[in-house]
Amino acid sequence: MVNEPTKRFEATKLRRVSDAVVSNFVKYGVCPQEMHLLTTRGRKSGFLRTTPVSVLDSERGRYLVSPYGEVNWVHNIRKDGFATLRQGGWIELVSVLEVDAEEAGAVLKEYLEHPRSAIVGPYFEAPPEAPVEAFVAEADRHPVFRVVRSTTIRI
Repeated sequence: MVNEPTKRFEATKLRRVSDAVVSNFVKYGVCPQEMHLLTTRGRKSGFLRTTPVSVLDSERGRYLVSPYGEVNWVHNIRKDGFATLRQGGWIELVSVLEVDAEEAGAVLKEYLEHPRSAIVGPYFEAPPEAPVEAFVAEADRHPVFRVVRSTTIRI
């Protein structure tokens, strides 16, 4: 594999349109099991902000991973420590904690061992087959949050 520069996330018009389309599918439950709508409260405005995310369920627990780096939802969830996850007619109130680099490295490796790596892989320096140590070194650029408590309700 040729060493290509890591892509930098940009919220282009195409990205916003595709997020809106994906969000509608997730809202009605027509999506893969790991897809959810993450809603956080804006850290400055206080308004609710929603974005589609892929939640990682593993033996270690459930994790929210930011493959695009420190995007707005990361800043918002760091401030509050909680958010909601929605899929179809279910809403889950979750409390989260940001994990350390060692735990994040293992989670990031597992996150990329999935077909989603075709989309988010270019935003990582380490390829999916790289050792965990490569992901530990990259953990500061991809925040990882462990879901520590959740309550689910049907709407």
